[in-house]
Amino acid sequence: MRPLTIGLPLAASGLIAGVDEAGRGPLAGPVVAAAVILDPHKRIRGVRDSKLIEPEERTELAIRIRRSALAWSIAWADVEEIDAHNILEATYRAMRRALIGLRIHPAHVQIDGNRCPSFIGLPLRCTFEAIIDGDALRKCIGAASILAKVARDDMMVALDALYPQYGFAAHKGYCTPQHYEALDAYGPSPIHRRSFEPVRLSWRDHESSCPLTVDS
Repeated sequence: MRPLTIGLPLAASGLIAGVDEAGRGPLAGPVVAAAVILDPHKRIRGVRDSKLIEPEERTELAIRIRRSALAWSIAWADVEEIDAHNILEATYRAMRRALIGLRIHPAHVQIDGNRCPSFIGLPLRCTFEAIIDGDALRKCIGAASILAKVARDDMMVALDALYPQYGFAAHKGYCTPQHYEALDAYGPSPIHRRSFEPVRLSWRDHESSCPLTVDS
């Protein structure tokens, strides 16, 4: 899967990339990761944990980040990968793709969380650091969280047009009463994560409710 990228074709040392994800918890849709190298000479006001920002401001900040950053990259892992490998490994795959997509190689990578994924085999020569609450503590991680969140929300709005009965544009695939009601009514869609228990149970219930037909 080819990541969305922009940047300068420069070999730069001393630069820090922030990495974060969006969409580990939802019952449907991809998990998205972003990597961002901010320009140390350009300050972007308002960058922080994307979960603390209203959607309109988040969208505006994403535009400013993409314009001002030295490099940025967005990548994702789809539902098939999530179900095949589990959500944690799929998240790490998206993070690795986002890092590879950067056209500037950072000297150091800061990742939101309490552990770093394995980057063995990646064409990167840099150090890695996991930071708990990094999206609130480091601007580069906060910027990555904003890009990942906005990109994933846009994907879910687009998927809502394909599966309007589920209300993805409103809840983005997260566990809401509206989403559970749609699962009960329609069963899982092709973009639901069948490795997640609520989806698995819904799929089982709808499979068992289908009448068995026998050709005469």
